[in-house]
Parts: sequence; structure tokens; C-alpha cells
Amino acid sequence: MYSWRASVGPVDLAFTDRYGGVSAAPYDELNLALEDADDPMARAENLRRVVADFAPDLAERPGFSLETSVCQLRQVHGAEVDVVDDRRRSGWLPEADAMVSTQPSVVLMVRVADCVPVLLADGEAGVIGAVHAGRPGLAAGVAPAAIARMRALGARHLTAWLGPRVCGACYEVPQSLQDEVGALVPDAVATTSWGTPSLDIGAGVRAQLEAEGVEVIDVGSCTRESGDLYSYRRDGAGAGRLAGLIRRRG
Repeated sequence: MYSWRASVGPVDLAFTDRYGGVSAAPYDELNLALEDADDPMARAENLRRVVADFAPDLAERPGFSLETSVCQLRQVHGAEVDVVDDRRRSGWLPEADAMVSTQPSVVLMVRVADCVPVLLADGEAGVIGAVHAGRPGLAAGVAPAAIARMRALGARHLTAWLGPRVCGACYEVPQSLQDEVGALVPDAVATTSWGTPSLDIGAGVRAQLEAEGVEVIDVGSCTRESGDLYSYRRDGAGAGRLAGLIRRRG
């Protein structure tokens, strides 16, 4: 169910893999996509299973609802940051690629299938965040935008965890695109294992985070190279979605 999972002080964090769900081929098994050709009932059951395992105390509360306890986004490859507060409406899916919160006992969730999932926390200040950073989000600065929002909420000593994503050795792009992104984030420039221009989005995001004074912990592997993970580059429309999950117990 998880490619990585940990608890750091009052904060729980995890990145999922593709096992432990009910989706049939080609999505087998733990597809957490918001929308795709997979059976909607299977996707809903997959989410229920993950939340029941990741936050069992929440799932066992009377009146528990996935719609109110799991904060999700309609990801659009931009730099918009949603601030989750106690006025969040049930089922609301803001168009954004990052969310931050000081609220205890809600799960923040972002979805990926090659892009970089980033989980952020200052456990002492009680501020958490989750970021979906693809190539456009890297160029737009979605991770620095999330950091700015978290600091406005009181975060001081932030740590970031980078999850599974396509690596620079696998993410081939046209030379013109490499030049465009490289002009903005030089650390993202890379070369594929077969010698063509590529981008290392994870390296680019890491550089942006470190430039903001954030401690970075890399716990991800390459989605394209691992059959345990979903990859759009490898599987196209048959790729499901992984999730990055974070919450502050309270």
C-alpha cells in the first residue's frame, strides 16, 4: 500500500504504491485517480482503504466522511495554493496544485503518476502542506508558493519529503523545452540514459526548496523504472495515480 510511510512528531506522512486496492487491469490495484476510465466504485473503495489504514482514528469516528476529512484538489499544473481551514466545504475541489493547513485531523492528499509529490511540515508550529509539482508547476514555482503560504501561517523550520517521480534519466524532452525550463531552474537540466535532453523535475524542486531554506529528504524512486508504481510515461492512459498523504494528529 505504501512506497514509504513515517511519523515525525505529531505528523503522519506517506506515499502510496499500486498494491492493496481493488482496481482491475490495467489500473491494478490501488488506483487513487480523481477521474479516469477506472470503475468509480473501485476508486472510491481504494481511497477508503488507504484512509482507513493511514488515519484509522479518523475513519473510526462517528460521522466520518471522506469528503470532509480528506482534502483533495483538481490539479491543473499551476502554482495556486489552497489554504485549508475549518470553513472548507464538503466535497469542494479547488483548482490548485498545493494545499496548506493548520487544521488537525484532516488528511491532505495530492495525486501523481510521474510528477513530484512533496509533503511539507513544521510539526512544532502545526503547519502542514502537500504539493503536486510537474514540469509546469516547477517552472511556475508552486513549491516556493506553498512555502510562502506556510510561513504566513506561522511555519519557521520546514522539512520537505520528495516522493516517487520520473527521474532525469527517463524524462526525455525536446531541446527547446529543456532550454525553456533550464533558464528558470538550471538544476532541472539533465540527460537521459540514452543520451538525449531531459529534465529532472525532482532535482529542480529540491533546488527550489533548498533555496528557501527548507530541509529536503528524498524518499522517492523512479516511477517509470518501477513496476510497483504508476507511470504515465510508461503506461499512458492505463496509468493509475499514486498519492502523497500528510496529516497532523490532534
